[in-house]
Amino acid sequence: MLELARDLLPLLREGTPVAAVTVTRVLRSAPRGAGASMAVTADGRIIGSISGGCVEGDAVVLAHTARVTGEVQTARLGFSDDAAHAAGLACGGSVDVVAYPVPTDAAAFDALEAAAAGRAASLVLPGVVELSIEPAPRLVIVGAGEHAAALCRVASSAGFAVTVVDVWESLVTRERFPDAAELVIGMPDEHLAATHQGGFTAVCVLSHDERLDVPALEIALRRDVDFVGAMGARGTVTHRAALLRERGVTDAELARLHSPLGLDLGGRTPAETAIAVLAEIVASRHDGTGSPLRDLTGAIHATSEVSTGIGPIPFTHPNPVRGSDLGACRTTGVTP
Repeated sequence: MLELARDLLPLLREGTPVAAVTVTRVLRSAPRGAGASMAVTADGRIIGSISGGCVEGDAVVLAHTARVTGEVQTARLGFSDDAAHAAGLACGGSVDVVAYPVPTDAAAFDALEAAAAGRAASLVLPGVVELSIEPAPRLVIVGAGEHAAALCRVASSAGFAVTVVDVWESLVTRERFPDAAELVIGMPDEHLAATHQGGFTAVCVLSHDERLDVPALEIALRRDVDFVGAMGARGTVTHRAALLRERGVTDAELARLHSPLGLDLGGRTPAETAIAVLAEIVASRHDGTGSPLRDLTGAIHATSEVSTGIGPIPFTHPNPVRGSDLGACRTTGVTP
């Protein structure tokens, strides 16, 4: 639920009743992991997702039941691989879920507001489950050009809390960066030196001005920053490395620099470049290979029974959903 904070807060503030469904455990394989949530309003508006789509209908029924009755609902949703294939479906595996009315007390609002701001947050739903969320991954973009604007859009949509920093006040505007969590006008190295890095943090230097680039990279490479990247042609990369060495940056520190920045996707536009850059950041964050999935073997998603970010909850639904109505891509056992 906390991952949906930005969308939920306006609804709750206007008094709209909302129920949420949260994955508490994944068995075998599923598109999303434990902690994934979706919310449903009384008029049927759906926010978020708990799967690739095949169990969403039953999740909506659970949410409506929880909202109308005010009682927690639990269920197991999904299909075995054999049953899914027999029905012509691509999905396999199953998820345990809990559905509950979204609380509107002060503690809930505090947790939702913290989550919306990208901070760590937790909320205990009495007798049900403890919800928690880690700080949003941070991306600091140095430079406010067109490539920065495109990267801000793409990274924000992927859940990053984006900070854009540049010395040019005319470029660092809310109109150009509507999705940024923070806009900073000033020297990037000073901002990086004064900012505490918590959770996953990436710094991408896109300014193409070595007066800004080099000091910012020096600070980022010497601090506890998880990913440091810089855009530039190969000649620029070599020249920039020489300037960094003159400032005392070691070869070991330089080895952490992703430059030229981005995976080789072949795109040229700012938007295509932004996708390539974010792809490299995501791969680095999750230890991905960046290779096409068809060239790899093994499970696509992390499997097994996991409950990261969510406390244990007894499986007590009186009529657990087992997934028998295959033709309609639905499960049975839930009544509105």
